[in-house]
Amino acid sequence: MSEKKELSRADLVRLRREKETSQRGERAKKDATRPAPMVTTRAKKAVAQPKLKPSRTNATRSARRRFQIALLPIAPDTNLRSISIPRPRVGPRLFSFFLVALLGVALYLAFNLSYFRVSQVQVTGNQVLPAAEINSVLNVAGQPIFVLVPSTLETRLRLNYPELVAVHVSIALPNLISVQVFERKPVVRWEQGGGYTWISEDGVAFRPRGEVTGLISVIALSAPPTDGNVSPDPLTPAPFISADMVRAIQGLGGHVPPGMTILYDASFGLGWNDPRGWRVYFGTKASDVELKVRVYESMVNSLSQRGIRPALINVTYPTAPYYRMSE
Repeated sequence: MSEKKELSRADLVRLRREKETSQRGERAKKDATRPAPMVTTRAKKAVAQPKLKPSRTNATRSARRRFQIALLPIAPDTNLRSISIPRPRVGPRLFSFFLVALLGVALYLAFNLSYFRVSQVQVTGNQVLPAAEINSVLNVAGQPIFVLVPSTLETRLRLNYPELVAVHVSIALPNLISVQVFERKPVVRWEQGGGYTWISEDGVAFRPRGEVTGLISVIALSAPPTDGNVSPDPLTPAPFISADMVRAIQGLGGHVPPGMTILYDASFGLGWNDPRGWRVYFGTKASDVELKVRVYESMVNSLSQRGIRPALINVTYPTAPYYRMSE
């Protein structure tokens, strides 16, 4: 029996595979270190070539298709995997950067594009106050619409124009501002100290604008009292006269003799110069104006029957009227 142990078929196959793998690795190393041949391009000459036999033509084509590629040495036991390119990861920091950049561009465009700048204010509801004057006081032409606050514009108008009862400002993109105003209506034309003003039903005085028919004229011989004239609204000016006094003026307006004007005296109130030769006063209360007028007519009839021509008649208190003779 031989001393050497006979190898099995499986051992022989394994040894042969290990030998082939080792030889392939050696050839790959040699091919990787071998310099690549230089390739030169030559102009082809137009030479007619004779037809070749099919077998030789195929051999020529196979020879022309041969080329060499330098490969990196790869270990024989290395597994070949597909090449993958890593994808960029969008994290919260990158997202925040893009968001801040987008907001910055938006703010720049909002404050610099003429598309978002106000050209003119649209005014509605005004009867006496000109729209051009309202635009001048607001002074918003050319400003970005994003910096304008409606409440601020409303306050500005109310403080500049006491004739405005209320103001409503609305803003709409891209550059539209609408202003709706509610004006006070004058009912009294108050003359005092060489000038005159208009007075509304709530007693607020404001600058006259043009001429308005139907106003009741009052000539003030002295200034009205201002004590206690306080407005509950900080944007509404204090009344020039009380609202009750305005109603008294309206009540007396229908009893003034033709061609006469209502007078005001701080000591006696409202009255007028009677064409029959005296002055009459009725006070400033509106609750009993009609009663005072009837008492006054009765008193005038009584004095005429007795042939008395007074210089002053006072019916401020209808229960205790009196007259005064001229001195």
